[in-house]
Parts: sequence; C-alpha cells; structure tokens
Amino acid sequence: MHIAMLIYPRMTQLDMTGPFEVFSSMPNTTIDVVWKDREPVQDLYGLTFVPNMAFSECPQTDILFVPGGFGQAALMEDDEVLGFLRKQAEGARYVTSVCTGSLVLAAAGLLTGYRATSHWAWVDQLALFGAEPVSERVVIDRDRITGAGVTSGIDFALTLAAELHGEKVARLIQLSMEYDPAPPFDGGSPKRESPELVSALKDRLSGIAETRIEVAERAAVRLKE
Repeated sequence: MHIAMLIYPRMTQLDMTGPFEVFSSMPNTTIDVVWKDREPVQDLYGLTFVPNMAFSECPQTDILFVPGGFGQAALMEDDEVLGFLRKQAEGARYVTSVCTGSLVLAAAGLLTGYRATSHWAWVDQLALFGAEPVSERVVIDRDRITGAGVTSGIDFALTLAAELHGEKVARLIQLSMEYDPAPPFDGGSPKRESPELVSALKDRLSGIAETRIEVAERAAVRLKE
C-alpha cells in the first residue's frame, strides 16, 4: 500500500502528522511526503518539513492525502498542484483529506457530487464546488474520505486503517498510541462551546475568512469553466 501525503507552505502540521503517525503503523505500507520539489517546506508557525519526493517522481499512489492549513487558499488556484491531484486521483483507491485539505480537493474537481467535511468554520464552502457539506468528524462517501478540523486527523486515519485492514488492526494502532481522548473542557466544537467563544473565534478569523471565500469563489468559477 502506497500513500502520498501532500505538504505545502503554511499548512497545519497536525493535519498531516496525526494521520502520518497512524499510517506509519499500518502493515505493508509505504509513505511518501510530496511537494513540487524536494526543498524544505515550513508550516504556518515555522516548523520545517523536508519532502522526500517531488511531484514528478511520485508513482501512482493507492492513497492520496491532502492536509489543511492557512496555505490552502493558494493551492486552490495553483495549476501544478491541482493537476498533480487530478492525475493521482484517477488511479487512487482512496482520495482523502483533513480540515481544509478538502477544499483543495474540491478545487481540483475531486469532490463534486460527494459528501465531504472540513473544519466547521469553512465546511460550507464545499457547496461552491458541487460537494455536499457534512458537519461530521469523518465522512466516507465511496472512495472519498474526509476529516473535519485538525485533531480529527487521527480519527480519520484510524477510520481509513479499519477500512483497509479491519477493525482489529485499527484498534491495535489506537491502543499503541494510547489514543484515549479526555479533553480538559467540554468544548472544541461550536455545537458544545458557548456562543460567546464561537463568536470570538469567528471575529479572529474574519480577516482570513474574507480572503478564503474570495479564493473559493474564484476557484469554483474556474472549475466550472
């Protein structure tokens, strides 16, 4: 089983490293971390990753994975990235994402007609691309599997592990990671958090929200054209 994990500037590293931890424990699995070239890539906060494979070197993958992050908007209008994703998706067994990685897949036309999720603050933008937004932790629709915001990446990856290798293998991986969430607060979702905090976070995101919707609308027009 070959997995190609896209990385890119200003991504959210946990979107990628959470699933990577799970994938690394799956049997008979090879993982390649890919970008346009092999030059180092920094996440949103400066953590540096070094891709081990360029797009041009990447073989046909079984699992295509795209993380989210604040650099996602630029990818939605990047023909080289979108072309790579479309080409790999043609032969992939599963096309997957976490957080706003689903918007990149959507911009490539890979979620049109599919149910999909993303971070709660951006999930509605999927409708611009003909996808059906779903506010769930992990969404499976045929050969598309998408995870919601950031920390859902581990849930997503364990779900995929169960799809590929059965529940026993997935549960063993979960046990080995001691993935037994017990958050200190009963929040983390707008469904459970106070309206005041949800509003405060939306205010903090308002600047990037305007940019993201503008990019999404342009990308949706390009896709239709």
